[in-house]
Parts: sequence; structure tokens; C-alpha cells
Amino acid sequence: MIIQCVDGIQPKELENLCRQIAAFGLKVTEVKTQINFYLIALGSYEVDIRRIGSLFGVRDVHRVSDAYKLVSRKWKVAPTVIDLGDGVNIGTGDFSFMLGPCSLESEKQIESVAKFLVANGVRIMRGGAFKPRTSPYAFRGLGIEGLQMFADIARPMGLKLTTEIMDAAQIEAMYPYVDVFQVGTRNSQNFTLLDELGKIDKPVLLKRGMSGTIEELLQSAEYIFMKGNEQILLCERGIRTFEKSYRNTFDINAIPVLKEKTHLPVIVDPSHGVGIRRYVESIALAGVVAGADGAIIEIHETPEKAASDGDQTLNFDETEKLLKKARSVFQAVK
Repeated sequence: MIIQCVDGIQPKELENLCRQIAAFGLKVTEVKTQINFYLIALGSYEVDIRRIGSLFGVRDVHRVSDAYKLVSRKWKVAPTVIDLGDGVNIGTGDFSFMLGPCSLESEKQIESVAKFLVANGVRIMRGGAFKPRTSPYAFRGLGIEGLQMFADIARPMGLKLTTEIMDAAQIEAMYPYVDVFQVGTRNSQNFTLLDELGKIDKPVLLKRGMSGTIEELLQSAEYIFMKGNEQILLCERGIRTFEKSYRNTFDINAIPVLKEKTHLPVIVDPSHGVGIRRYVESIALAGVVAGADGAIIEIHETPEKAASDGDQTLNFDETEKLLKKARSVFQAVK
């Protein structure tokens, strides 16, 4: 079960509360986030939940049978809203777009994309500075210098920035330039990284592992939450299957299932989900209809010249058409 403590609970009060709960034969784990203080109590389901709720220091108590507790919708019915500041929110019932190149390449490229986003009412820009590539000989990003350039150009235009982190050792250097830390599919179960991202006060976009189940994605999110960070976005980016006709198999089923299982916002990644440019629009619109809270999509002024993932990247004309259709479809299904 999940026990929410009252605001301002004192150390001695907390110690006494934990002792009383343990007396019921329950194992208690303390979880202090940047927002609340929780106790996770594991053990017999025969304990009368009302007896726990009557203890001094308890604000609320919920029985949660899922292996993942804190990210479950069984205790928090209201959706989590991710506030990026300056009026940019994700999970409020609108549809959010995160658009930009797979890899940051140059000042000219960043400025070109940033101006395009501002002109089309998009507030969040994606761009990779550190790129985990299958081949060690492929372009692997501009590193921290590219990230600094990203922030210097895009932030004055009012854009929020999201980029991928590959290692816990990068957090300190990246922190000043990032508004949303992305955890890519290869790091979805890098628990050391997830633990460290749980200690920061910035949102984390967690992508599903390339062969990961929905429960494994939720358990990974639980790692971040229980270390203190409640600002988590889940991302369906396609999974690896036997099918070879496209890059990945985009699991449209995962979107309504995740929306039912968790209070966290769900983002779709049609670029990686299908991996073929001409299908990205269809997959993105399917994500809108399925109930996603937003989409992260790769775009470039000239995808044919992109340093990475050009085959799945939309040009500006294609992006404009997609934005118009997606906004129209969202209003229709809303």
C-alpha cells in the first residue's frame, strides 16, 4: 500500500509512524520526493487499511496491488501535469509537440529549426548532443559544446529543450542546458542512471526499451519516482519484433493501456516507431486518436543531409502538414 504523510511531518513523528506500521507485519520503505513524503508498505493484504489511515501523521492511504506502486493510477486518479515553466505544460488535456533534429549539427541548423517551431506554435525543441549509435563509426553528436549552443540559440526564442542523456556522469554538465532529460531505449533499464535522475528536479522522458514490456517500462519509471522525482513522462517508441518491413513495431495498444495503468503523461515517438518518413504522419495521428498527451518527432530542413536518422525525419513542409492534421484530429476526438 501507499501511505501519504501529512505535510511537515517531523522526524520523530515519522519514526513512530513507521514503527506502528511495521507492527502490523508490514515492511516499510520511506520515499521523499520534491513534492511529497510517502511510505510504501509491503506485506499482508489482511491488514485493515482503515487502521493505517487512522494513525497520526497519515494524510491518505491506498491499497495498490501492482508491482509498481508510485506510478500506478490506483492511488492517484488525477493525471500528473509536467510544468516546464513559462506556460509550457504537458498532461493538461492538450496535445504537446516536441520537434527537432535527431542530432544537433550546427548553429545554422539549430536556428533554422527553432525559428520554424516558433512560427508554428511549438514550444518544445528536441535535439541530440550525445547520440548512442549502433555503429561506432556513425556520427555521435557534438557533445556538451553542442548542447550549450542549443541553449544559447533556442532558449531566447522561448523554447524548452529536451535531449538524451547516456550516463549518470553527464547530469551535472548537462543540467544548466536541459529542461527535459531523455532516457533512450538502450538505457531504459539502466537503473544506476534512473536512480540518479530521480535525485534531480527536472522532468525525465523515459522511452520504452526496444524489447521491453509495458510493466518493465512502469517499473523503470518507479525507480525514478522512488528516488524523489515525480516529473516523469513515458514514451512509446516502438518495439523490436520479427517484422522487417519497417524499423520498429509501433505498439499503438500501449497508449490506452498506459493511460489506464498510470497517472503519468504518455508521449508517442512515431519517428522511431516506424522509421520510414512517409509513414510517420499516419503513426503520429494514430497516437493522437489513441489518447497520447504528445508526440516527439524528428524534423530537419533538409532530411537528406541530416547527420543521423534522415530516413525517418520530416522536412518542414511535411511537418507543417502534420501539425495541422494532428491539431485538427485532436480537437475532433477531444
